[in-house]
Amino acid sequence: MSGSVYKIVELVGTSENSWEEAAKNAVETAGKSLKDLRVAEVTTLDMRIENNKVMAYRAKVNLSFKYHTD
Repeated sequence: MSGSVYKIVELVGTSENSWEEAAKNAVETAGKSLKDLRVAEVTTLDMRIENNKVMAYRAKVNLSFKYHTD
């Protein structure tokens, strides 16, 4: 029987500039230790606020990668 199995992890990326950069930071940082990244799904966007100012953009990302048994 052939097929593949994928693991999904939930990450939160942050950026002072944008949600897109926050999501990119999450994926690229995970890619330093995980192999065979496949799909990233942004599930939630929010902002960290201090003193009525946006301090950071946050992106919650579900990231899948191929699961290897070897």
